[in-house]
Amino acid sequence: MAFRIVVGFKPGVKDARGERVQRELKEHLGLKVKAVRTLDVYTVDTRLSNEEVEKVAAGPFSDPVIQEYAINKPLADDFDMLIEVGYRPGVTDNTGRTAKEAIQYLTGRPFAAGEGVYTSTQYLFSGLTDKALAEKVARDFLANGLIQRWTILSAAELDPQTGVPATVPKVVSDTAPAVTSMNLDIPDSELLEISRQGMLALNLEEMACIQRHIADPQVVAERERIGLGAELTDVELEAIAQTWSEHCKHKIFSAKVEYEDQEGNREVIDSLFKTYIMGATAKVRENLGDKDFCLSVFKDNAGVIEFNSDWSVVFKVETHNSPSALDPYGGALTGIVGVNRDGMGTGMGARLIFNTDVFCFASPFMKKELPARLLHPRRIFEGVVEGVEHGGNKSGIPTVNGSILFDDRFAGKPLVYCGTASFMPRMLNGKPCHEKKVQVGDHIVMTGGRIGKDGIHGATFSSEELHEGSPVTAVQIGDPITQRKMFDFLIVARDRGLYNSITDNGAGGLSSSVGEMGEDTGGFELHLDRAPLKYPGLRPWEILISEAQERMTLAVPPDKLAELMELAADMDVEASDLGVFTDSGYFHCLYQGKTVAYLSMEFIHDGLPQMVLSAKWQPKGLEEPVLMQPENMGAELHKLLSRLNICSKESVVRRYDHEVQAGTVIKPLTGVTNDGPSDAAVFRPLLDSFEGVVVAHGICPNYSDIDTYHMMACAIDEGLRNYVAVGGNVDHVAGLDNFCWCDPVQSEKTPDGAYKAAQLVRANQALYDYCVAFGVPLISGKDSMKNDYQIGESKISIPPTVLFSVIGKIDDVRKATSMDVKRPGDLVYLLGMTRDELGGSEYYAEYGALGRNVPQVDAKQALLRYRTLNQAQQQGLVASCHDLSDGGLGVALAEAAFAGGYGLDIDLKAVPAEQVKREDNLLFSESQSRLLVTVHPQDREAFEELFVGQCCSLIGTVCTEQTLTIHGLQGQLLVDESLETLKEAWQAPLREM
Repeated sequence: MAFRIVVGFKPGVKDARGERVQRELKEHLGLKVKAVRTLDVYTVDTRLSNEEVEKVAAGPFSDPVIQEYAINKPLADDFDMLIEVGYRPGVTDNTGRTAKEAIQYLTGRPFAAGEGVYTSTQYLFSGLTDKALAEKVARDFLANGLIQRWTILSAAELDPQTGVPATVPKVVSDTAPAVTSMNLDIPDSELLEISRQGMLALNLEEMACIQRHIADPQVVAERERIGLGAELTDVELEAIAQTWSEHCKHKIFSAKVEYEDQEGNREVIDSLFKTYIMGATAKVRENLGDKDFCLSVFKDNAGVIEFNSDWSVVFKVETHNSPSALDPYGGALTGIVGVNRDGMGTGMGARLIFNTDVFCFASPFMKKELPARLLHPRRIFEGVVEGVEHGGNKSGIPTVNGSILFDDRFAGKPLVYCGTASFMPRMLNGKPCHEKKVQVGDHIVMTGGRIGKDGIHGATFSSEELHEGSPVTAVQIGDPITQRKMFDFLIVARDRGLYNSITDNGAGGLSSSVGEMGEDTGGFELHLDRAPLKYPGLRPWEILISEAQERMTLAVPPDKLAELMELAADMDVEASDLGVFTDSGYFHCLYQGKTVAYLSMEFIHDGLPQMVLSAKWQPKGLEEPVLMQPENMGAELHKLLSRLNICSKESVVRRYDHEVQAGTVIKPLTGVTNDGPSDAAVFRPLLDSFEGVVVAHGICPNYSDIDTYHMMACAIDEGLRNYVAVGGNVDHVAGLDNFCWCDPVQSEKTPDGAYKAAQLVRANQALYDYCVAFGVPLISGKDSMKNDYQIGESKISIPPTVLFSVIGKIDDVRKATSMDVKRPGDLVYLLGMTRDELGGSEYYAEYGALGRNVPQVDAKQALLRYRTLNQAQQQGLVASCHDLSDGGLGVALAEAAFAGGYGLDIDLKAVPAEQVKREDNLLFSESQSRLLVTVHPQDREAFEELFVGQCCSLIGTVCTEQTLTIHGLQGQLLVDESLETLKEAWQAPLREM
């Protein structure tokens, strides 16, 4: 019998959730209602006595001090309209799972198969009487139709005896799930229709390749021997589609590119990844010689570098763009907990030490009408921020570094980058901890969460643009609490040597994890019916490719299996033995004893045809805008500080715990009142040592509209100068590249594909050139290639974007440098040359202009500057250091001043410049490789001696007056602004977000 328990606040108790909905309805939809109250609903589907139901309602489900409850009757009253929102069948319900555990603990009885607890929320509106408007509120604000359903009732329609029917019925299937086969001896048009209907994201060439393979007489004979027919099963086709997806196989980066430059020179590039990314790292490591600090690159879930003789640092950054476009909260939460598993699944496993995040959104204040299926940017903003907050904070991992960028083209698809750094011992049980290998006969053990419908087709869905057929089940729902328990168990199991290899169940679920691990031995035998499910009724192919979260796959030696299972039970973590790794040469899956997939490991992993791309570079005929220098440069500085890409993100930063684990030295916010923008983070992973990890990043998609070569160069330089600004050792730093691109494949729907492919080539060329020049090896990365929205004639493509993350070491965190000025009388230096490089700048953007003169990087001069700055930091000569980026010198001066609480007196005549004759250009040029440094007067001589022969100029002093004073090229007073008003301009735009 099912029970329905409704819980709400007692009269007079503040309903913060309801008040937030009321406030945000006004902000999002312009809808004013008198009041909103909320109730929590639990539908309990298990046998309980009346006494037990009462105990459940009064105990774990409600707080007797502030809440009241009702059982099998409504609690709602005094309202005009009620909207009840709950998850669709098959979607992960974390609160319901926790409620189920609480009931089991209370009664001492486990739930039977198919039983569960399903949760929903009732929103009671006063002042909302129009049902059509209520439908809009439910659809556009309260719920996400992909994963949730809703019921709307007026007060008159509420049954006073039974209340509102539960919105989330349980999922039940009394029949055994079927495996279907399909005949692929069909015309091309029908092959493509199979791919389209099945959300396989396979093109005609790939479908034809599968068609030829399954028709091969030797393949047919082998299939008949194992008990399969000549037709491919749905399990096999889904496994191939997942393995061959753009998301997993990186087909564009592995393609053969026929490239033509602007002079008409042609070349064939056989794999951008191998040529430029792996090529750069190989060259850098060769140049490093015996100083090479890389331990594992491009062959595991994350990259690994040396920290010291006893410890290694693991780092990975992932994207979760497509899921976040459809379900911002769930997609982003899964992004952060998913990248957490990458560190745990690297080598033999690593302890997670910190998270990073970078978000790219359209303006949350966008007023224009959006095309179909697109959520408003503000809703995406709030959902993504909350998802990453819940994923990171509940996992006990600090979030130490990140940024938020805005461009209205990200309305088509937001970019959600999530990164995690981990720490592992150099050696474990006599072997290098970063190495692992599955052995023949090892058991396939899945540990952690159960399998559900959430995340089905996640890999193939993320390989396409967002369109009207984007599937309901593609978004996973993460559960950081379950994952944390699993991580704690895995570290103990690792240290006891209970497994030979480990990886996460990310894109493609078991298909991906077991399939990849099976490459070590050459095969596996996987029993899908042994996998624990969230509910009955999943078909075998769904079990295989579901990306339901919180799961890892282990290769466990037979003699360690019993001990591992006992440890899992002791630590309340579910572990299931699903089969064995073999040397059969086959991807072999069974269900209820019958073979449902039997594919050659060689075919599924190496049979994908290589894509061929056309790329032709033709620079756009851009011109510099004709702008008059503003008369009031102080007002101009205020406007720049208020721009979304420059203003304070404190309202977001404060939601993330950056203190947990007690290792954060340079935090995201710094200064006299801890609200200045740090350039990078410094983290101390060993509390008995002063050695530290430094993490930073660079990202500047605004330059892509001019030239992606220089966009990439600037992102690399920005990441490195942020890194060295806080004291990171520029000779012990590694990089990660995360490409997010619009579709670069020439086609009818992408007529400019050859240009976009050329943009991709140029970005990769710069990646190679500048990583080699700076001596930065690439240790990992990711590409996300179909970041477009297309429904009908409406198409929105993101600007080509690369996040370049850097991670490395500082020998002594006590010598780390923050960006805030420290005391009056200190000298202000500018390191680096200012040029007429405002193309793509925030200053030009303020006037709706793009420009032509994109900033360019001189790597040789920059590297010398960064090494010299490291020397000055090691000698204690640097009081503060802040990089110059968006908004140039003017913004950097303001930020350093109001962060430190002291004014600055600056002379523009002292700023070293080339062909810059206007004061606005001097202040707002975004020339790269520049840093603003303050030095105590007694250290002046030693500091200047280090920089002899380099571009280093004394441009002013720190003063007690709370003003930023800037004198122009003619000596006139150009800017005279109080720090209070500058800071207010910087903090106001996103304060309420």
